Amino acid sequence: MKKTFNYLVILSALVGLAIAWNDSQPGWDDTGITVFMILFAAAIFGFLAFEKPWLIALLVSIWIPLWAIISTHNYGGFIAVVPGFAGSYLGYYFRKILAG
Repeated sequence: MKKTFNYLVILSALVGLAIAWNDSQPGWDDTGITVFMILFAAAIFGFLAFEKPWLIALLVSIWIPLWAIISTHNYGGFIAVVPGFAGSYLGYYFRKILAG
């Protein structure tokens, strides 16, 4: 189980990086879709890697604020962490309910 969790942690970080890369493209200006992608990815990984939902939430959603701080010195990107935590804990609790 630990090996599976480690793979899911790596995969969640890669998915978060892909979402941040997509969000940083010059022609991309759709915040709603980005928020949904973060929420959905965090929920899926929170369901699959239910041991530490806070870690999954950070790994999926921290890349957008980091990119915003590095590129534009804008700290408003930290709001992207909220859907990450919401999705991750939603997946965690859904798994908990299904497990009984």
